[in-house]
Amino acid sequence: MPECTQAAVASASARPRMITLLGFDYGTRRIGVAVGNRYTQSANPLEVVANRASGPDWQALDALVKDWQPEGLVIGWVSYADGREHPLARAIQRFADQLGQRYGLPLYRVNEYASSAEASARLEAARQHTGRKRSKTPALDPLAASLLLEQWFAEHPL
Repeated sequence: MPECTQAAVASASARPRMITLLGFDYGTRRIGVAVGNRYTQSANPLEVVANRASGPDWQALDALVKDWQPEGLVIGWVSYADGREHPLARAIQRFADQLGQRYGLPLYRVNEYASSAEASARLEAARQHTGRKRSKTPALDPLAASLLLEQWFAEHPL
């Protein structure tokens, strides 16, 4: 998948610089969602959307897009350093295609290598800091989605 889909390239060139973006950390059972602001270069975890064998919970995704009115979408992309296709690559591509068709927004990808590991490390650090076994910190998947957005911001400065 190129950085932007063909339709997204045309619509992105006609738009002002994007401010609000939604980020997605795709998983076979859960999709982490985060919202980010390009001017502040920051992202916040939102929620987990169920992903079943029949597909994602589109009603939940529709509600997030309606509520946040993003100007672009960022999806985590999995790839091996040696070029081999990751087992999730086709499912992520299918989800990305569906997002693009459903919302008609510019769609960007970012290599999600280690985003879940980083999110897990941050959650563990928060648990140790609070001294609790369970912390009220965000769930892993939305936190990973926020890290993906922050990585995209770093790679695409204003």
